Amino acid sequence: MKRMQKELYATFSMDYIGGKNMIDIKIKKLSDTATLPTKAHTTDACFDIYADCPDDIFFDWDIKEDVNGIRIEPGRAVAIHTGFATTIPDGYFAAVFPRSGMGIKRHLRLSNSTGIIDCSYTGEWMVALYNDGNETQVIKHGDRIAQFTILPVLDVQFNEVDELDETERGSGGFGSSGR
Repeated sequence: MKRMQKELYATFSMDYIGGKNMIDIKIKKLSDTATLPTKAHTTDACFDIYADCPDDIFFDWDIKEDVNGIRIEPGRAVAIHTGFATTIPDGYFAAVFPRSGMGIKRHLRLSNSTGIIDCSYTGEWMVALYNDGNETQVIKHGDRIAQFTILPVLDVQFNEVDELDETERGSGGFGSSGR
């Protein structure tokens, strides 16, 4: 079934640094079945992202019938639709993180560890999940699959130098600060 482009816009605001500033973000539902991001609690740092896959069906050979959902085999990654797109204001980006329960309980993680949605990207948000476990996992329509927050983009200027400042740690890398 072709994904529907629906001209429905919603605006949601986000607390930024202690609730002192609000950022308005335009969000567009791309299908009638999409669930817009939500917070379970007003004090949560991140918004939950939901799977939008009502028409995905596979045949489950164990129970010998069709099942709604998307199968993620062990050692495989699958991109999951969310059914929404956004316009993030200039100077900000969305950082997409895994949900802790997905990793602990289902051995699923974001395939790229942390997703970045730049302010210039206005396409559908997709969440690529990787199965680190030994069992096939099924993502069903409406499952919470990731979480995100909005962060500021910091302007940075690199200054090439011949020497760096001395520090206590120096060039000590992996494990150099102790166990």
